[in-house]
Parts: sequence; C-alpha cells; structure tokens
Amino acid sequence: MSAVAPGAWLGLMGGGQLGRMFSMAAQSMGFKVLVVDPAAGGPAASVADDHVQADYLDDGALAELSRRCAAVTTEFENVPADALRRLAADCVVSPGHDSVAVAQDRIREKHFLVSAGLGTAPFAVIEREDDLDRVDATLFPAILKSARLGYDGKGQASVGDAAAAREAFARLGGRPCVLEKRLELDIEVSVVVARGFDGSVVTFPVAENRHSGGILDVSIVPARIPDEVASAARSAALRVAERLEYVGVLCVEFFLLRDGRLLANEIAPRPHNSGHYTIDACLSSQFEQQTRIMCRLPLGSTDLHCPAVMVNLLGDLWQAGEPDWTAVLRHPRAKLHLYGKQHARPGRKMGHFTVLGVSAREALAVAEQIRADLQAGARRAA
Repeated sequence: MSAVAPGAWLGLMGGGQLGRMFSMAAQSMGFKVLVVDPAAGGPAASVADDHVQADYLDDGALAELSRRCAAVTTEFENVPADALRRLAADCVVSPGHDSVAVAQDRIREKHFLVSAGLGTAPFAVIEREDDLDRVDATLFPAILKSARLGYDGKGQASVGDAAAAREAFARLGGRPCVLEKRLELDIEVSVVVARGFDGSVVTFPVAENRHSGGILDVSIVPARIPDEVASAARSAALRVAERLEYVGVLCVEFFLLRDGRLLANEIAPRPHNSGHYTIDACLSSQFEQQTRIMCRLPLGSTDLHCPAVMVNLLGDLWQAGEPDWTAVLRHPRAKLHLYGKQHARPGRKMGHFTVLGVSAREALAVAEQIRADLQAGARRAA
C-alpha cells in the first residue's frame, strides 16, 4: 500500500476529545478530517473540516466515509466493530474490527490476555446469576464489571461476597460480567503502543496513573518504577499489539502489586487519556502517530523531551462558572488543553493540563499546586 499524501481526507468515527486532538494533529500535517458522530457540535466536530451527524451504523454515513476518505479510524472503544467491518470492505480502516471486538468485551479481553501469556487478576465469568453459585469464595472481595460498555468506573460495583455480587448483578441489568478479585496495588501504570500496517512498532514511556472515583486523575511520566518493571510493561504491551495484529494506537493498562507482580488490566483500542502527556512532552504525540499509521507513513520518535505530569480537569471545577485559568498559565512550563465542551457536569472530562519539569517530582509538585489553586478558586467563586 502506498502512502497517503497531505490534502487527503481522513475519516473519524466518534466526536469526543480524543477525536478533537486527532483532528488537530492530522490537520497540522496537511490532512482534512471528516467526523461521523450522532451528536451535534461535539469536541471533534467543532474543529474537524466536516461533520456527518449520524449513527455509527448508518448506511449513508458509512458510504460517505468510504467514498470520501483515504482511511478511517476511531476515537473511542465503543464504536460498533460491525461498522469497522463494513467500512473495511471499501477503504482502509485502522484499527481493524477483529482487534476492536476483543477490547470491547471484557470476557474476550480477559481470555485473550491469558492466552497471550500475560498475568491478570483472578477472575470469573458471570453470564447468569447462578454462575455466582460456583464462584470460589477466595475471589472476594471483588469488583463486578459489565462485559460491555463500561469505562471511567461506569458499569462496575465493589462487592464483598456472593450475596452482594447478586445484588450488583441485578443492578447492572443481569448482563454478562467479569467478577475480578480486588488486589492490593502498589501503583497502576500504562503503556501506549503505535503499530503500523508494516508491523513497525514503538512504545511511549510508561505512565504512572492515579485514579479518583474510577476516573484517571493524574499521569506521571516517566513512571517511578524500577527499569526492569518498565521494560516488562513495554514488552507485554508489544506482545498484546502483535498477538492482536493490531494496526493503530492502543493502550495497555497494568496493575503493579505490592509483591512486585505486574498484571494486565485492560486494553484500550485507541489513543488514551494517560497518553495525553505525549502532546507536549514527546517528539511525536500519540495522535500524530495515529495519523502516520492511517496514512502508511513512517512512525515518529517517542522520545521524551523531559518528565511530565498530566492532570485531568473535570466538570466539578465549573460549578460556579468558568475557572480562572491564570492559575495554570502563570506557570511557564504548564500547558492548558480545553476540549470545547458546552456543558460541564461533575465527573465529565472538560480538559487537562500538563506540567513539564526537570524531574517527575518537580513537575508533580507544580501540578498539585495548580490543582489546589484551581479548587480554591472554585470554592471562592461558589
């Protein structure tokens, strides 16, 4: 396959902030972006060159993508795999529908990770309520996770025993779930991988991630872990990409336990929130890599300019109005990214900021001060 030249149209399924950042990266390289998104005026549509407002399985929208675009990609994991399969009959699609289908279903995902030789937390597949009768009691306390359509802590419930699991299973609609043992974690880390059609592959530096309420809060890069653990995480992420025959950008999340074991948690078949630091801190961002791969161009360097800390900005900060962004911008090594969302609500990702530093420790100290100042300003405004 020959490379796609600047000036061509690239298709994007999904209209959120990941699509917004992809569109900006693609446009900076001379490409035009056509977004398909059911919503009007979303973060991606507001910056893309064109927007088709339609369902992801709409025949007309899929036909228009195939006709106008040299290649099509996705910006969130729940784009129907069938839409990608249908598109692939007429145009270049990355990632492919088979690999996306694995990551969209926690049951398939867990079995894949085990088959690839990666360690995972002990788990049981719960497809019916009576499956809970056969669960080993040592699996509790646990987390019950919907097999499909769960993200940012949604579709999950902490359960202490089988009775609590039955109640949670009913609340989750009685749909297939994974029951996963709750483990004593040291930290969580993630690796973003970029893999081309020709099998060329690179990994970004390992990110150390903190979550709050099931939502990513802070990413620290490079992760403050031993070199051998970082190397093992990158090797495991590469194994996932290669076994999936994945083409595109994906993220593999890991648990690092207090006993030193590294366990695979989830696969995200797209650029990832924990990779947003790459926009400011790496020679090539995860979104530039996504563009390069779609267009069959050589991959860029993932070298880190300097340590960095990324902090998510949630809608909680907007409850008394627009925050005072001087709290961020008075720091000369801080970079602000807002997603252009029209309505803020608690827990909604509205933007992020990244602090660059001489060391991860220095960048984290500045990032925590910025967040404290933003929160104090929100309290005063309220």
